[in-house]
Amino acid sequence: MSDMWAAHLVAPSTFAEVRVPAPAAAALRPGEVLLRVRAGAICGSDMPLFKGAIQRQGGLGNHPDGAPPGPGCPMHEVVGDVLASRHPAFEPGTTAVGWALGQDAIAEFVVTEGDSLVPDDGALSPANAVVAQPLACVIYAVERMGNVAGQRVAVLGQGPIGMLFSHVLKSMGGAAHVVGVDRVDRSAEARTFGVDEFVRASCDRWAESLAPHDRPQVVVESIGHQVGTLACAVDAVADGGLVYYFGVPDDLVYPVPMHTFFRKDLTLRAGTTKDRQRVLRLAQRYLRDHPSIVDAYVTDRLPMARAQEAYERAAAPRAGQLKVVLEW
Repeated sequence: MSDMWAAHLVAPSTFAEVRVPAPAAAALRPGEVLLRVRAGAICGSDMPLFKGAIQRQGGLGNHPDGAPPGPGCPMHEVVGDVLASRHPAFEPGTTAVGWALGQDAIAEFVVTEGDSLVPDDGALSPANAVVAQPLACVIYAVERMGNVAGQRVAVLGQGPIGMLFSHVLKSMGGAAHVVGVDRVDRSAEARTFGVDEFVRASCDRWAESLAPHDRPQVVVESIGHQVGTLACAVDAVADGGLVYYFGVPDDLVYPVPMHTFFRKDLTLRAGTTKDRQRVLRLAQRYLRDHPSIVDAYVTDRLPMARAQEAYERAAAPRAGQLKVVLEW
C-alpha cells in the first residue's frame, strides 16, 4: 500500500477527499501499532477543530501547535484491524479498539500507540465496539469522583457523553437520583440511560430554579465548548459538593465564580484519561453487561466517504441523535 484515502480539513467545516502516502509498517516505532480503520466515532472534542479553531498547548499527534490539522483529522475514537505491530499485546490479524493518538483516523490506515488500545472482543460490530473508547473516558472520570452511591447527581448536557455519564453514575456509581439537563429534547432516550429526571432547559435557568433541597451533591459539566457552563455547575451544586468538568477545554482560562466556590466549600475536578487499557477493558465489560444502551447510543452510521455529512450532523445536535459513527 503506497497511498491511502483520507479526509482533509481544508477550511473551517470543510473536508476534501485526498490521497496521501500510507504509513509503512517498517517505520513503526517501539510500542506502535498500524491499523486498517474499520470504524471511527465523532467526539465533541473534535468539533472545535472541525469548525476551524486553533489547537495549542500540545497540538495533535500529526501536526505541531497552531498548524492546520493534517489528513485524517479530527477523529480519535477508532476500531481497526492490526496490520503490523511493535507492541507485545497485538499481533497482525487481530482487531483493536481505543485511541488514535494523532486524532487522524478519518482515513484508511492509522498509526497509534498500543498502550492506548485493547484487543476487540468481537462481541459487537466495529460501529458499536467503538463506543468502548468514550465509555472508558466516562468510567475513568466516575472512578475519580469517589463514592457517589446514594447521592443526587446532575449531568449538564445530555449528548453522547452526557448520556454515558448518566448511565454510569446510576448503574456503576449507584447514584440515587440522576438529573439530566439539556436544551435539546432528550426525554425519549433519558430512561434508557438511567436519567430519573430530564430537564429541557439551559443550565443557567435550571440552576436558578433549584430549591436548596433539590441541589445535587455532584454536578458533571459535559457540555463544554464555552466557559459559562462551568459557572452554572458551581451555582447549582450543593454546599460541600463536587463539580466535575469533563472534556478538553477550548479556552486557556476559565473564569470561576470564586466567592461562591469558596462559600460553598466546593471541590473541582478535571483531567485526561489515564490507565487506558484498564478502563477500555472495563468499558467492554460494561457494554456486555448493558447491551440495551448500545443500539440506543449509536444513532447515525455513515460510510467514511460521507465524513462531511457526518460532522455536520454531529455539529448540530437534535432530538433522537446521539453518537455519529463513520465506517468502512
